[in-house]
Amino acid sequence: MSAKMDSERSIYGAIAGNFFRPPTASAATLLLLLTVVAVVSLQIATRTEFPRWTTPEVPVASEDPRSCGGFFGVAAQRRKVVVSIREFGGVGDGKTSETETFRKAIRYLRRFGDIGGSQLNVPRGRWLTGSFNLTSNFTLFLEEGAVILGSQDPEEWPVIEPLPSYGRGRERLGGRHISLIHGDGLTNVVITGQNGTIDGQGKMWWELWWNRTLNYTRGHLVELMNSHNILISNLTFLNSPFWTIHPVYCSNVVVKNMTILAPLNAPNTDGIDPDSSSNVCIEDCYIESGDDLVAVKSGWDQYGIKMAWPSSNIIVRKVSGTTPTCSGVGIGSEMSGGISNVTIEDVHIWDSAAGVRIKSDKGRGGYIANISISNIKMERVKIPIRFSRGSNDHPDEGWDRNAVPKVKGIFISNVLSLNSTKAPELKGIEGASFEEICFKNFTVLGLGQSAAWHCELVSGYANGVFPPPCPELQKATGFALSSRVDAKHTAKMSMIGVALHPLNYQARCTVLSEKDAIHWGTWTGFNMSICWFQEFIEPENGVSFYSQPQQEESNVMYRGFTENIKILNTTTHLSHC
Repeated sequence: MSAKMDSERSIYGAIAGNFFRPPTASAATLLLLLTVVAVVSLQIATRTEFPRWTTPEVPVASEDPRSCGGFFGVAAQRRKVVVSIREFGGVGDGKTSETETFRKAIRYLRRFGDIGGSQLNVPRGRWLTGSFNLTSNFTLFLEEGAVILGSQDPEEWPVIEPLPSYGRGRERLGGRHISLIHGDGLTNVVITGQNGTIDGQGKMWWELWWNRTLNYTRGHLVELMNSHNILISNLTFLNSPFWTIHPVYCSNVVVKNMTILAPLNAPNTDGIDPDSSSNVCIEDCYIESGDDLVAVKSGWDQYGIKMAWPSSNIIVRKVSGTTPTCSGVGIGSEMSGGISNVTIEDVHIWDSAAGVRIKSDKGRGGYIANISISNIKMERVKIPIRFSRGSNDHPDEGWDRNAVPKVKGIFISNVLSLNSTKAPELKGIEGASFEEICFKNFTVLGLGQSAAWHCELVSGYANGVFPPPCPELQKATGFALSSRVDAKHTAKMSMIGVALHPLNYQARCTVLSEKDAIHWGTWTGFNMSICWFQEFIEPENGVSFYSQPQQEESNVMYRGFTENIKILNTTTHLSHC
């Protein structure tokens, strides 16, 4: 140890010697005096009520080339104004209410939204608070050891209007309690830290539900509405009263490196529920809850149909966890605004009721289309894949009994389920269409000899499936049109009668008839949202880009590029489902 320190001193001395001459005694005294003044000045500065203009920690970009974290459309940035909650009178003893402290701090920081943004640091301690609203161009940063605790006073969770796509509170008529951390109409918001914790202390709310004494729908832990560019990362969320993370009417949302925990019997404590939102990335999360780990939603019956705000371009990857009563990933059942272009991959689920579940019902209407489910491992999951119906769960008597969903294009591949008790259960709905359901390389082990697939009112294909699938999935014409594209970013791209379906299903396109044409660039054509790509890199097809089609007249087609794309070489071929 001494030799190492001597070595470090000699290196430092060699470097410093090039710049400084040895100080005299008087110079040493002056240097000591300046050091003392600097330290005292720093201590005074940290006690001031004014903000410190400093360099905060920012999330680090993912090194995984397949990461969907690029949906957060602003590069890691440094907020210009950074303050601690203590500078607004915060105590952090777990007993003193900090509700007004948080509200006052964010009211103050709102003024910096257009001049570099702001960050509120929450240091080590236990911070008891009711609901508070965030602001734009803002970071809430929980330092190591920081715990935000949800107030046990329901009055500190005010009742707000119901969501228009639900028409009422999800559990009770009328309004709903606001979330603990809330935001509406925001841009560029980050909730992150050094693995700090937000604990909703939801037991009080669960007991109100169990005892049937709940007056209004419970609040979420975090809900952001009508907002764009959201990042939630590197934290632990505990004991939400209701759904834990709920982005609704949002775009460009990333939830990454999160741990979300609730007792396995805690009612409706979903982990992450993107709702009528687009460009949502959920990855590298561990979740234990009393409901779905992830559930994609888009409105409830006639209210969702009327609003018609779909959820689209959702990626769920590298998520793991358990839920004994529900599913690892759910689609629906509130799906009346439509759900499309969902990729679920590299997911590990155990000790759960279902692995992936598509939920719908009469009255829902809407559609579920282009869902890719791949590389899924399940252990002791009761039903690995389930399409369910018949919940008879409607907001009021105004629901349309003739509104049935359309389900098309469910691609399920490379799935292994160990020690399941039932084979997949696929139940369609009378009068609805459930078609192009494709299973490939799908294995369920540990079933009893009498276990068999249960399929009703569905149609599709299967290849490499064990145990053998139901007859509804054994069509002989199980082929899909695919295209190999070698492309560069050039002037324009036109497609006529072409459907891009890469073998890994990481791009989804609407199939065009031979007479249909789509001209990319000015978005003239028959289908304004013809294709959706997520990042995919396939050396053999020469494509390496991320894109999100813009449904407007624009010459910018792919984020980060100012030119469109042109097909240089196309090879069309057939590939089995």
